[in-house]
Amino acid sequence: MPHTILSRQFQMFAQQECQGSSPLYEHLATKIANDEDLLDIASSIPQDQPAPNLLLAAVHYLLATSNDPLTNYYASLTPSPHPIQEVFPIFKAFVLSHTNELTTLFQEKLVQTNEIRRCAYLYPMMTEIYAKHQQPLAFIEIGASAGLQLGMDHYNYCYNQQLSIINTENDYMLFSENRGETLPTSLSQSPIVCQRIGIDLKPINLGNKVESQWLQALIWPEHHERRILFQQALPIINQLDIQLIKGDAIQLIKKLSRIIEQEAMLVIYHTHVANQIPIELRHKLIEQLKEISMGRPLYHCYNNLFDTKLHQDFIDQGTIISIRTMPRPDGHARWFEWSNS
Repeated sequence: MPHTILSRQFQMFAQQECQGSSPLYEHLATKIANDEDLLDIASSIPQDQPAPNLLLAAVHYLLATSNDPLTNYYASLTPSPHPIQEVFPIFKAFVLSHTNELTTLFQEKLVQTNEIRRCAYLYPMMTEIYAKHQQPLAFIEIGASAGLQLGMDHYNYCYNQQLSIINTENDYMLFSENRGETLPTSLSQSPIVCQRIGIDLKPINLGNKVESQWLQALIWPEHHERRILFQQALPIINQLDIQLIKGDAIQLIKKLSRIIEQEAMLVIYHTHVANQIPIELRHKLIEQLKEISMGRPLYHCYNNLFDTKLHQDFIDQGTIISIRTMPRPDGHARWFEWSNS
């Protein structure tokens, strides 16, 4: 990939994703955008992967088992991180001395962050669908990673520090701010979920220590709460019947729809993954969903497909009906803007 394009990606990553969320990554991404040596290394990242995320996650992954001085700047690896203004020369030295390991990770790993808090804006949709149809829901998640979002009906939620939804007796709570319209009254009734299927090019097995470490490396250094939520979700997920399937969702989606129970309402969803799919295949996915709808209606909940907005569509007999379109939510779901249409 040309350095000019890569440089722009790192600049946009710093400005649009890291600002106000990760001072360390904002600083590093801004510096990398203007460093030819590091851009050259990043150019080996496959073009279907977001280069800033993959480079920074790969470094984070290697640091977790390292005694390199760079660890002193990561809030995830030390209780008292050094000032970020001093970090870039040390970061660059680490990358240059670990180029071979990083290049291998670029080819072996994917950016497949399993952001549990995104359930905070998915869950109200699911309760509304269940309330309307009074049918058990069957989930198919595209880009499911380790499948943590497939357990959304077993998590507790707190919106705007006021509205609490209790689905389990444990203390596990997802906090998020709704900056939009009033959430639906259906939140008071948890949906019945009869099937949970996740598709991913490389599903993550949480029982595998190396794979679990990669998933944790994808969590940004300052995001302590995300790491805690990840750890607390594991015993919940381990109790659920989740089927994780390795493969291309666009090739498998029609086949998988045939194993969904007929009395169930099919809900296909994906968050922050469609932007990694080539544009022609995104259109093919929509055509596949229309074909599935000729045999059974379904819901499609998603973002980053053709824009950054959050969508909920109902598809029946090949016709797509938009239920709601919401503004771009925070990437880690700290906030979203609910819309009733």
